[in-house]
Amino acid sequence: MSAGLLGLLDDVAAIAKAAAASLDDVSAATGRATAKAAGVVVDDTAVTPQFVSGVTPDRELPIVRKIAVGSIRNKLLIILPVALLLSWAAPWALAPILMLGGLYLSYEGAEKIWERFWGHAPAGPAGEPAVEQGAAAEKALVGSAIRTDLILSAEIMVIALNEVAHEPFWARLVILAIVAVVITIGVYGVVALIVKMDDVGLALSRRRSRGVQAVGRGLVSGMPRALGVISAAGTVAMLWVGGHILLNGVHELGWTAPFDWVRHVEHLIAEHVAGVGGALGWLFETGCSAVVGLVVGAAVLAIVHNLPFRKKKAHA
Repeated sequence: MSAGLLGLLDDVAAIAKAAAASLDDVSAATGRATAKAAGVVVDDTAVTPQFVSGVTPDRELPIVRKIAVGSIRNKLLIILPVALLLSWAAPWALAPILMLGGLYLSYEGAEKIWERFWGHAPAGPAGEPAVEQGAAAEKALVGSAIRTDLILSAEIMVIALNEVAHEPFWARLVILAIVAVVITIGVYGVVALIVKMDDVGLALSRRRSRGVQAVGRGLVSGMPRALGVISAAGTVAMLWVGGHILLNGVHELGWTAPFDWVRHVEHLIAEHVAGVGGALGWLFETGCSAVVGLVVGAAVLAIVHNLPFRKKKAHA
């Protein structure tokens, strides 16, 4: 009896060790996948605050929360099952689908630049931001943010999927689900902190310490400019990520020259510029991707704005 019990305990211990090793593998793979997607995560964090620019303070966090919920739904209910299915049944389809997303991001970025310099952003009769016009305008704003998030999230999840492609199916599923949750919490936690930083500054400005008050006043006066910079960075990020997706996509589809040239020059800069070569090479690749995104986005924008139904809408 005791021998049987000891044998059972040995089996339980062996199972526990195997489970612990498996968890370690999952943790390590999750860390690698998250780190690999870090560049797009930064872009996602930069893009989102522009959607709450001009929002009344009482609606900032509810809107961020709605976008975050939409983001986690994008990742877990749409992107994750579709990516796993396509990676198994039709891996060749991932690149064209991502390129459609890249076109949309490029179009969005080009449209924002057009509105900034030559067009007009949506506003009500008195010129107030669209988000102050009521529930319908807020719903449209959130919908636009979630659509943009869908593209950025798709690239994040595909990058993570490529990093763990060698893992068994269930391990891949668990890893990608963890990546989706961790990245969403991280991105929208930072976004919520950014958009409420002026309120933090206001609270600090009411403290007794003069030094703390000065910090608070600095935050209150500086956050509008900081949000403007973040909004501009978000527009550039749309063009960069969109152009990067397109460059990678045409490379995977067989037209390798543009991507190979950019990478070749990037490596030359990294190798021959002492100290800052890596950073300059990255900036070169980023600039080329942004230019591609801007050119392609402008072309799509010109086509869309000249469609018959868009012309009628603009005339009305």
